[in-house]
Amino acid sequence: MFHYTNQDGWNSIRSQINWLFRAQQPPGIHLPGAYFTTLPPTTRNLAARLRIPRLKCEYVFCFRPSDELLQLRLRLVFNQ
Repeated sequence: MFHYTNQDGWNSIRSQINWLFRAQQPPGIHLPGAYFTTLPPTTRNLAARLRIPRLKCEYVFCFRPSDELLQLRLRLVFNQ
């Protein structure tokens, strides 16, 4: 499992004794949360596939997920 971030996010997360991924409101129309993916750093067009700026792919946290984590598939519908 991977969590991509920029230098500020990297420094903030790694400064903690226990890694802490805060669920905050991201810019735009995204839901608040800490976002993770199974797409590895070698994925072609990673930023575009994740729909994030390339700068957010400069740093990555890699780890094995716990059995306690559940994968969610979200489908967002916005009123137009």
